[in-house]
Amino acid sequence: MSAAGIVRTGAIEPCFPWPRHILTPDGWRNLAAALVDDPLPLLASWADTTHVHALFLEAAADAALLASVPVEAGTYPALSPVRPGAAWYERMIRDLWGHEAAGGTDQRPWLDHGQWVATRPLSPRPGPPVTGPEPPEFRTEGGAAAMQLPIGPVWGSLEEPAHLRLTVEGTRIVRAEARLGYAYRGILTLMRGKPVRAAARFVARLSGDCTVAHSMAFATAAEAALQVTVPPRATVLRAMMMEVERVAGHLNELSALAGLADLGRAQARLGEAREVMARAAGVAFGHRLMMDCVVPGGVIAETTPAGVGALRAAIGSALAALDAVAPLAARLHGLGRTTAGDVLTFAAGGVTGRAANRNFDARDVQSGREPAASRRTRTEGDAAARCQLRAEEIGNALSRLRRLTSEEPGGAISAVLPAASGEGVGCAESIRGDIWHWIRLDHGQIAAVFPRDPGWALWPLAERVLAGADIADQALIRRSLGLPASGMDL
Repeated sequence: MSAAGIVRTGAIEPCFPWPRHILTPDGWRNLAAALVDDPLPLLASWADTTHVHALFLEAAADAALLASVPVEAGTYPALSPVRPGAAWYERMIRDLWGHEAAGGTDQRPWLDHGQWVATRPLSPRPGPPVTGPEPPEFRTEGGAAAMQLPIGPVWGSLEEPAHLRLTVEGTRIVRAEARLGYAYRGILTLMRGKPVRAAARFVARLSGDCTVAHSMAFATAAEAALQVTVPPRATVLRAMMMEVERVAGHLNELSALAGLADLGRAQARLGEAREVMARAAGVAFGHRLMMDCVVPGGVIAETTPAGVGALRAAIGSALAALDAVAPLAARLHGLGRTTAGDVLTFAAGGVTGRAANRNFDARDVQSGREPAASRRTRTEGDAAARCQLRAEEIGNALSRLRRLTSEEPGGAISAVLPAASGEGVGCAESIRGDIWHWIRLDHGQIAAVFPRDPGWALWPLAERVLAGADIADQALIRRSLGLPASGMDL
């Protein structure tokens, strides 16, 4: 039986738009055995006080598949032996809920650096504080000539805090290992018990350059749980914000790449276009990053004629800046090559996945939430392919934004949310890939929640890509992958 078939043998728990299936521990072990030969991508794994959950993607059906297993005596069967990316989730689950992954490949802490006032903060009975190892525990690998090069968590720039430990022999990277959690804010704890719209403010601050995408995924999850339909005008305004964020985010990444590649002219042109788009967003929606503009039920930001005009002017500026991408792509040729197998193993989406021929876009799953995606894939899998796909996404987003600014329907911009109970899953396509949110509501308040940021797929992929690369290219490779940290730090 296929892995998806095994999941569907479990008891159904109502969840929208896809049901959640509860497996027995033996059923979960059968699922793990089936995943050895089944390529079913694991998107995320998380927990609550009694169960551990997993989110898979059935690509052929453009549908999510949810599975759960009860925690017995504090343990549950691990998926990390068959899905390497699951190890990061299992470490996070252990830190936050205290559930142990039996047979897991990595039992080290992840978010908990030994600085918390209590351990297992999301468990019914949090534990006393513990002191973590200093410096953090990393694995060692390499011969007698190997040396370890620590990078971060403070980068000397505006990058998010993350520690990257490189084992180097000569100029070749033998091993790369990341450690995050430096920006842990306790967001899951803060969201519990709050009304869904109040909780949305925490979601909007998970990742600054993906604030609209995270808000969209959370909002669609809440709307699915409550069976709420968003007004047509709100749908269009949301789509406009998504395209603006997509253009600004990709321009920012390309500008940073150009700076690392010593292409000052390209960096300036792309950076200026990004600034013009951010200012236009501020005029159109009242905030440069459009933070808190998307909420469950609709939006709270209305456009004005002046705002629409600013967006149309920014479209021209962004289009003109795309001429600077060609020399940048030439500089990145052959760097940081990913394989189709690695991309599928970690379920990496966005331009990183499509550069290695993974044809997936979250907009295909949430049909009707955004205009249909217009994209293509590449097979090279290198930094140049990712750069070129970012430029193509900017062009496609600008075309959709031009159309959306001329087709705004009238009417309400938000729907009333009932104080009801329910469970839902939502997703959105960000500049880094697909974002997923799961939410369980109890009379309109957050009972449990988990946001899956694209970083959960990109960081373990980066570890694999950096191994074997030249140390002089590591900064360009990292930036081409667009590695986020704050969205994972929770």
